[in-house]
Amino acid sequence: MENIALIESFSEFKDDKLIDRVTLMAILEDVFRNALKKKFGSDDNFDIIINPDKGDLEIWRNRIVVDDGEVEDSNQEISLSQARKIEPDFEVGEDVSEEVKLIDLGRRSILALRQNLISKIHEHDNTNVYKQFKELEGEIYTAEVHHIRHRAIILLDDEGNEVILPKDRQIPSDFFRKGDNVRGVIEAVELKGNKPSIIMSRTSPLFLEKLFESEIPEVFDGLISVKKVVRIPGEKAKVAVDSYDDRIDPVGACVGMKGSRIHGIVRELGNENIDVINYTNNVQLYITRALSPAKVTSIKISEDNTRAQVMLRPEEVSKAIGRGGHNIRLAGQLTGFEIDVFREGVEEDVELTEFSDEIDSWIIEEFAKIGLDTAKSILEQDVSDLIKRTDLEEETITEVIRILKSEFED
Repeated sequence: MENIALIESFSEFKDDKLIDRVTLMAILEDVFRNALKKKFGSDDNFDIIINPDKGDLEIWRNRIVVDDGEVEDSNQEISLSQARKIEPDFEVGEDVSEEVKLIDLGRRSILALRQNLISKIHEHDNTNVYKQFKELEGEIYTAEVHHIRHRAIILLDDEGNEVILPKDRQIPSDFFRKGDNVRGVIEAVELKGNKPSIIMSRTSPLFLEKLFESEIPEVFDGLISVKKVVRIPGEKAKVAVDSYDDRIDPVGACVGMKGSRIHGIVRELGNENIDVINYTNNVQLYITRALSPAKVTSIKISEDNTRAQVMLRPEEVSKAIGRGGHNIRLAGQLTGFEIDVFREGVEEDVELTEFSDEIDSWIIEEFAKIGLDTAKSILEQDVSDLIKRTDLEEETITEVIRILKSEFED
């Protein structure tokens, strides 16, 4: 049989580990049936016999014998005289099976067959890769740096699958070279056209949660549950943990002796500062723990259960706010409350420089340029006006106001 380039196609794909014999035969049959439809208008009356191991195939066309001159559909019917050239004893009304040679399809059709076959195989591979990684969504995965681009790092796993780590999914301190192994969580898997797009993230809170699961046996075994994770990637994170077994100290088990257990996780995240706290249904106690290392004097919860007014001694306020406001922001995200911090016994205005532990010096200098050097002088301004008069972003100004309000709001 004139198999031409198709034998090469069979040999190229028959040993592909992702394609079993039955699937390969189904793909091959589909490719040939499409070619027959184009050539003859229909493939209903064709039998296709394929041996992918040897690269052999047979195509048989079945037609009904009719009297000479009465053939209406040459694909479905054959004249008596033509049928008797195949077998001399055929009669009208009988079925005739005739082998169709590949060469009869034409060289151009055969080349198209090969291209179609390659396309179908790749489509099948892509579908398999998509399904494989779709099941891995939310799981930790490791791949090797293959190519570094401005907006993303392209990774390859052991099977040659491409995984994308976008710039905004990288921890700010991340620095990778070609050949480095990178761990992250599979965040999203999508089909773009026929090609799967696999997105990895190292900034997702889920990555930190999965690191706890992989590094701490009690979490992996289900003895300790991770209730919630919030983080500012590369800077600070808070993790609420709980245990249904009173004999287990969930925080102690996660941190380990002198931080031995959590050290590997901290190192993986670029020395991200991780606070592990005991989860509780007691809202006031939960907020108190979330604001650690600050020591809270008292807490007042709003009637709608969305805001918390926290009273602290002046020396504790900077600890509650944290550098850049990270601590109070994460505490709010962890507990679900808008947290307002108040200093005990403060009524008069306060110089802005007294907040240097909570507000960066360059921000204080920016306000000083426009004559605002005390807390009240800033709180009396409109946010939109401050944006116009300074080079500060709205988010920065809002955070400064949050810090200063702790002095003056009732």
